[in-house]
Amino acid sequence: MLRPALRALAHGELAPDRLERLLDGLRLEPTPRTEGPGASASTAHRAFTDAEGTPLVLDLSRVGTSGWVLTLFHGGQRPCTGTVEDHRARFRDAVDRLGLTLVEIEPAATADEVHVVAPAPAGAPGAFPGAHWSLPDELDRLWMHLGLRRDAPREVKEVTLRALTRAPAWSAAPVAVRRQVAEFLGEH
Repeated sequence: MLRPALRALAHGELAPDRLERLLDGLRLEPTPRTEGPGASASTAHRAFTDAEGTPLVLDLSRVGTSGWVLTLFHGGQRPCTGTVEDHRARFRDAVDRLGLTLVEIEPAATADEVHVVAPAPAGAPGAFPGAHWSLPDELDRLWMHLGLRRDAPREVKEVTLRALTRAPAWSAAPVAVRRQVAEFLGEH
């Protein structure tokens, strides 16, 4: 079973010549991946082994009319940090060169790789008047519920916590976790 080690989501239009440059730049074969999560959206992929001998799959998928997902998959043995960071740089370079807009990279290494959804304004469809807190009341236990590992970079944690404090449920958060978050963010 393939598991993502790194995933970048971007959006924008790619004319056929730019799409071909993306495939060539990442040495992707223009055939869809047939296994693993999201295989039905795959448009191109390449299987390879990194310098450490870890079998990997690099994949490009299309989401909707202008969404693009670049994913580095592993089959159980996670690639080394160097391989992941090399692909992070490749993904970011491809997004920049082709004029796409980066939405997020998971796992995030910097604040600009975190996708923050603005809360719906009060009264807007989907907004809810009441708020409830169903998350842990301790910051150390909160990270995984926010999609972060405890060792995530501080700036990634900060931008994620700031987004949480703007969510309607934050008003119902226990005092202890509100205090811990404020201390983490330096807002004593």
